[in-house]
Amino acid sequence: MQDRKLRRLTDSVYFLPPEANTDRPVLAAICGQERTLIVDAGNSPSHAALFLEEVAKEQISNLHSVVLTHCHWDHIFGAHRLNLPIIAHERTKDAIEQMIPLSWTDEALDERVNKGTEFQFCADMIKKEFAKDRDIVIQRPHKTFKDKMEIDLGGTQCYLEYVGGDHSNDSIVVYTQGNGEGERTLFIGDCLYPNLNGRYTVAGTLSLLEKLDRYSADYYVLSHEMPLSPDEFRQYCDLLRLLCHLTEKTKGHGEGMIQELTDRWGGPPEPFMLEAVHCFVQGFRSENGG
Repeated sequence: MQDRKLRRLTDSVYFLPPEANTDRPVLAAICGQERTLIVDAGNSPSHAALFLEEVAKEQISNLHSVVLTHCHWDHIFGAHRLNLPIIAHERTKDAIEQMIPLSWTDEALDERVNKGTEFQFCADMIKKEFAKDRDIVIQRPHKTFKDKMEIDLGGTQCYLEYVGGDHSNDSIVVYTQGNGEGERTLFIGDCLYPNLNGRYTVAGTLSLLEKLDRYSADYYVLSHEMPLSPDEFRQYCDLLRLLCHLTEKTKGHGEGMIQELTDRWGGPPEPFMLEAVHCFVQGFRSENGG
């Protein structure tokens, strides 16, 4: 049974852990003295309803708005149930508006997968999360920004910044310093993951890492895993930097990259490293006609 209880990360930040079986991302509440900001809307009305139930148990009130980290279905399909003003990057709004006319029946999903306009993984997860007779209501964002935005929650400031990246070119991060020591939290969304075709690019990854380097936090929250400590996040980023270097050094040769990793660690790379290698190889081939 996956964890469906709201957890307290800091004095001002609560989060609902992710659920891999239907691709539910982390949902979070950043609480100020006057207002509460929600990070991401959930992948369905039932996901959003669970979050609201858990928030109510903690007597968290004054829900002000929800900010979307990017446009993918698992972060936006619960917005209608939250019934809050939606804040998003302008690219996120554009992408959502293109999704609104679409049908989400099994037949429509299968047709888009066959045409190459929908990803099989996303279609499978939507079918698992929703009943067959589904009524998906997609909400347009109410307020957008281009580069940065600041939100005052009353004693707690939140900073939104556009960062882009391979996963989705509309990605943003959400940063809060909270009310004191040990409160700094950076919500990264999905921006550090490969794109939905399973590809990393060297240029996109290095550009993103440079932007994230400007932040210093006590907790780093990627949407589909538990919060990372500063050391864990540094190791995560160092591996991506190393793979960027090895991709360029070997010109995207997977076996060469794996051998380099084996030599460095004195043994075969772990499965998650091999998966990342594959994503960089695919990205290199895509960019270089391989």
